[in-house]
Amino acid sequence: MEDIFVARAPGRLDVMGGIADYSGSLVLQMPTREACHVAVQKIHPTKQRLWKHALARQNAKGQRPTPVLQIVSYGSELSNRGPTFDMDLSDFMDGEQPMSYEKARSYFARDPSQRWAAYIAGTILVLMKELGICFEDSISMLVSSVVPEGKGVSSSAAVEVATMSAIAAAHGLNINPRELALLCQKVENHVVGAPCGVMDQMTSACGEANKLLAMVCQPAEVLGLVDIPSHVRFWGIDSGIRHSVGGADYGSVRIGAFMGRKIIKSVASDLLSESCANGVTSDDLEEDGVELLEEEAALDYLCNLSPHRYEALYVKRLPETLLGGTFLEKYDDHNDPVTVIDKKRNYGLRAATRHPIYENFRVKAFKALLTSATSDDQLTALGELMYQCHYSYSACGIGSDGTDRLVQLVQEMQHGKNSRSAEGTMYGAKITGGGSGGTVCVVGRNCLRSSEQILQIQQRYKNATGHLPIIFEGSSPGAGKFGHLRIRRRLQPEQN
Repeated sequence: MEDIFVARAPGRLDVMGGIADYSGSLVLQMPTREACHVAVQKIHPTKQRLWKHALARQNAKGQRPTPVLQIVSYGSELSNRGPTFDMDLSDFMDGEQPMSYEKARSYFARDPSQRWAAYIAGTILVLMKELGICFEDSISMLVSSVVPEGKGVSSSAAVEVATMSAIAAAHGLNINPRELALLCQKVENHVVGAPCGVMDQMTSACGEANKLLAMVCQPAEVLGLVDIPSHVRFWGIDSGIRHSVGGADYGSVRIGAFMGRKIIKSVASDLLSESCANGVTSDDLEEDGVELLEEEAALDYLCNLSPHRYEALYVKRLPETLLGGTFLEKYDDHNDPVTVIDKKRNYGLRAATRHPIYENFRVKAFKALLTSATSDDQLTALGELMYQCHYSYSACGIGSDGTDRLVQLVQEMQHGKNSRSAEGTMYGAKITGGGSGGTVCVVGRNCLRSSEQILQIQQRYKNATGHLPIIFEGSSPGAGKFGHLRIRRRLQPEQN
């Protein structure tokens, strides 16, 4: 029997950055303690033990043994999905070439109870299409994840990264963590059809325990790892409201941001034309102004526009909302490859554009504060930046009652008489990831009293809603740091 290869990838707690990732923001992300493990064994098709229906399928086709993918999902009874999935790997071929991503999306969407398999089997198609890998052996997989689904802590990225890491190890593929994360993003964007940015996969692949991964999402440049000061601690508290990056709210806010970028580029081009028509003087300030407009007319990412330039030149030229059809008539396309504008939908444009521009600034300030001198002011400022981010999500329309309630409970704890009279321990909180539910990230002093207050917030939330939140605390290494385990099967000596 062939060796078994096991890989592991954690979820992530979005400390700062969130949905601004697709607009090129700096983000700060912490790998969770909870992780997904995937075991992969490749087997020659003649030696694979096929499930009865898979064997019947091959017999019906009159085939000799061909490579088959068989997946067992451990713990599937906890969610609405089938426990197993199998397919002939030849199903991924369209003639001599791997099938299109569009066809793959349709393939996995046929049976709702099997859609989960797109996150796992999709890694094989992406490796075929992007790296030209040819899979000639059958593949058996066991997937086991304790990263809770729908909580906004990137359960999908953990599955994708662990799966691709295990497949790469079993097939002798040397893929560095950054490249692997970008390939896993393609699984989610093109096979699953969820328009996520790349920070989730990058954290799961490149993160390290008890450190924040600092990354500029243009598209995925790791600046380094930021140590969390010993007196600072982060927690995640689950609202119980299911978050989905494939949900309509996340997608519409993303579309609004890309619409805003297109309009800003158009306005900058118009201002540049006016400037040239009026004739540019040799004055340095005038020349600098033209250079800035040239950069803004070619703006790759919203986050490369500073807040003061946005306020000075563009905010009044952006409508609060805009009908999809009206935008397309004037601008033709919003230049986002993973979302489609609905002509009949009204998109919130100004808030969706403003959020990443200001969030990028907030994240930079947050990172600088983490390395500054220890003080109450430091913790207060970190918390205030998180609160500002939270309310900016709400302005975009991707808040939720549950996450708002948790943030309110943190504020009540922070401003209560006991906290003010003693040394304060809770300092800030924010909705995370794609928003519209999911988990709230909390910052506080790293001490026993803070842990007690987190448990009090958990209990108060249960009393108010009936839902006892999961608390995320602690951290663990990313897939790159973990590497893989290789389990060799010993052949038993024959008995005489």
